[in-house]
Amino acid sequence: VQLQASGGGLVQPGGSLRLACVASERTLEDYSMGWFRQAPGKEREFIAATNWNGVNTNYADSVKGRFTISRDNAKITVYLQMNNLKPEDTAVYYCAASLVFTPDNIDFWGDGTLVTVSS
Repeated sequence: VQLQASGGGLVQPGGSLRLACVASERTLEDYSMGWFRQAPGKEREFIAATNWNGVNTNYADSVKGRFTISRDNAKITVYLQMNNLKPEDTAVYYCAASLVFTPDNIDFWGDGTLVTVSS
């Protein structure tokens, strides 16, 4: 199983980016999927997750109201829409998939995509 993340880049504060993560196998339709990030010198932290059908979502307090997670099971893809970005959002963002989605129990990790928020 592979998870391929994309969409990172350099953006000014207040700007927006949309990350995408495509799964290589359709079996991941049944998995919860989400995003973590790791800033330089910091531990990886949970950002957002969605259950298998996208009905239930969960966010870290630091991104509530600014980030939106969604998924398209026809494309086996999960998205992270990031608005009103701040310099402290700068990090490598990783997508993840798991039947039981907890930070200590992730079945599959994707490659990271770098988001840099700077003027």
